[in-house]
Amino acid sequence: MNRIRELREEKKITQLRLSMELEVSQETISAYEVEKHHPSVKSLIKLRDIFGESIDYILGLSDTRYESVQMSRLKEEELAVIHMYRRLDIPGREAMTAYMTGYLAAMKKRKEGETSA
Repeated sequence: MNRIRELREEKKITQLRLSMELEVSQETISAYEVEKHHPSVKSLIKLRDIFGESIDYILGLSDTRYESVQMSRLKEEELAVIHMYRRLDIPGREAMTAYMTGYLAAMKKRKEGETSA
């Protein structure tokens, strides 16, 4: 399956909504998804920001998910979380990771319940 379609469906975004975000037609999104056309550099940058994935992953050039972290692009609160995490001992890091994993799973379940209602 095409990565753009895969990521769009994971985020539960319609082709129409994605076309509006990228400022292109819905037909253009469809063409991206069947690999009839490829996104412009401007669209690739927007796709990276929308999906939180590297451009290489979006284009299928890499199987590694998630954009590499660039310290210069992190917000102040994100840096604070990294600094706090680094001060934790191993059990603290494991507990924090388990908590965040559980919290994210609960958010996903809640969102799925909202969309099916």
